[in-house]
Amino acid sequence: MDNYQYERELRNKGITLIAGVDEVGRGPLVGPVVTACVILPEKFDLPGLTDSKKLSEKKREALYPMIKEQALGIGIGIVSAKRIDEINIYEATKEAMVKAISNCPIKPEHVLIDAMKLDLDVPSTSIIKGDLKSITISAASVIAKVTRDHMLLELDQKYPMYDFKHNKGYPTKKHLEALEKYGVLEEHRKTYGPVKKVLEKKIDKEQEVRV
Repeated sequence: MDNYQYERELRNKGITLIAGVDEVGRGPLVGPVVTACVILPEKFDLPGLTDSKKLSEKKREALYPMIKEQALGIGIGIVSAKRIDEINIYEATKEAMVKAISNCPIKPEHVLIDAMKLDLDVPSTSIIKGDLKSITISAASVIAKVTRDHMLLELDQKYPMYDFKHNKGYPTKKHLEALEKYGVLEEHRKTYGPVKKVLEKKIDKEQEVRV
C-alpha cells in the first residue's frame, strides 16, 4: 500500500505543513480518549510505521521516540471520562482532535484525519482507514496510543486489581470481574454498559436495604 499518496498529492500542490490526526481509546471503560496531531517533514522515513493497532506494544514503544525526534510538530488532545459521559464518545473524540490540532506548535496548512470529519479553519481530508493509508496519520496513531498506554500504566499503579497494565481499560474478563468486586472508579466511564450495570446494581441494593 502506498501510504505516502495523500501527502505526495498535497506536496505537489505546494502544501508542505501536513498534519495527521488520530485517536485512541473510544472503546475502553476507563480513562480519557486521547488524540494526536503530528506534522512530519517531507523527507520523513521510518520503516515499519503503520496503524498502531497493527503493531506490537514493543514496536510502538520503539517508534514513539523516533517519531517525536523527526516530527516538525506534535499536539496532544485529551478528553476525560467525565466529559465523555457528558457529551458522548463521538463528540468527545472530535473535541479531543480539535484540541490536539490547536496544541500543535505549528499550524498545519492541511489536516488528514482518520475517518472523522471536523469543522476546522484549515482544509482537511477525512480518510476511512486513514491510519493505514496515510503515513502521517499512522504517526499520529502511534503517538496517541503510546501516550494513552502510559496514562493507563499510571492508573494501574494506583489500582493494580483492575489489571489496567494489560487491558488498557478495555472490558476484559479480569477488568469486568474487578469492576463487580471492587466497584466503579472515578476514572470509569459511567455511561458505558458494563459500568452502568454495576452502578445500577449498587443503587438496587441500596434501595433494598432502605426497604
